[in-house]
Amino acid sequence: MGGNQVRRKKPRVLCLHGFRTSGEILKKMMAKWPHSVLNNFDFDFLDAPFHARGKSDVESLYDPPYYEWYQVNEMECVHFDECIAYIEDYMIKHGPFDGLLGFSQGGMLASVVPPMQREGAAFTSVPKIKFVIIISGFELRELKSGPPKLLANVYSVPIDCPSLHLIEKP
Repeated sequence: MGGNQVRRKKPRVLCLHGFRTSGEILKKMMAKWPHSVLNNFDFDFLDAPFHARGKSDVESLYDPPYYEWYQVNEMECVHFDECIAYIEDYMIKHGPFDGLLGFSQGGMLASVVPPMQREGAAFTSVPKIKFVIIISGFELRELKSGPPKLLANVYSVPIDCPSLHLIEKP
């Protein structure tokens, strides 16, 4: 490189796939993105901690295995705390990460990490997330038992870091 040019480190992004898919599937989906985007980030694709407990909507398009971050029924959210601990442990062992990218169920998770850090509820052992990219994300609220305890205060204020929200048109 020339005299005054400084080589910038690419931002590291932890990528969280959707429900009953995988990190590899998200990687294949993102491979269609423009190289001008892909070449400017260092993406790390994590598989969720739980094997899918049912049929995946992508079985005709992508090979297994398929994973879930947590399970939801109309009463409660199951394994949410374990999921958060799993992601935080991964970030400790493989980080630091500058940002998060999440699709669908992974998008919901990416959206709650900065507020959880702010509230001191989780992700306190990793550097503060600087940005999030949320693709088809959602709020986890519509349960008879209410949201998981870790989410008690996260929806009360906006995400406090730069965020890009991509929403699929019906």
